[in-house]
Amino acid sequence: MANFTKQAIKISFVKLLNEKPFNKISVRDIVEDCGINRNSFYYHFRDIPALVEEIIMEETNKIIEKYPTLDSLDRFVDEIYAACMENKKALLHIFRSVNRDIYEEHAMRLCGEVVKKYSDTALKNIELDENEKRICMEANKCMLFGFCIDWISNGLKEEYIEDLHTICGMFHNLFEQMKHK
Repeated sequence: MANFTKQAIKISFVKLLNEKPFNKISVRDIVEDCGINRNSFYYHFRDIPALVEEIIMEETNKIIEKYPTLDSLDRFVDEIYAACMENKKALLHIFRSVNRDIYEEHAMRLCGEVVKKYSDTALKNIELDENEKRICMEANKCMLFGFCIDWISNGLKEEYIEDLHTICGMFHNLFEQMKHK
């Protein structure tokens, strides 16, 4: 029953977040939407930011677990795009809230995991200087993160996805150059 209630709280919150800004949602709104009492909310979550963090962390972990290896960044980009569009308003409301840092922390972690998994796959069995590889991965992680933040800041416009595919091609070319170094 506790797991069901916790899921109901998350579903209600995301539903409300797709309807109105983060700062306009109260615990009362959430519990009324899912038909529970306030104590049940506080049994599962300290406050709304804790709820947001758990939702974002779960979604990030699902994506990371779904791709144990990554041989194509393009497929990954398309899937992330679809997921973002599914809850576009909710994502923008979190991004534009005072709790944006929660989103950014997990987005940076996701970008780091994506770049690491891709480089591990693309550079498999290639002997490279570990410091060069680390610097390359860090630079690519930061570039991917920065581009994603810019994409969200500009309202998740579809035309950014083409640019993101171009960046994926650049990553691929860079890793190919590293193989032949």
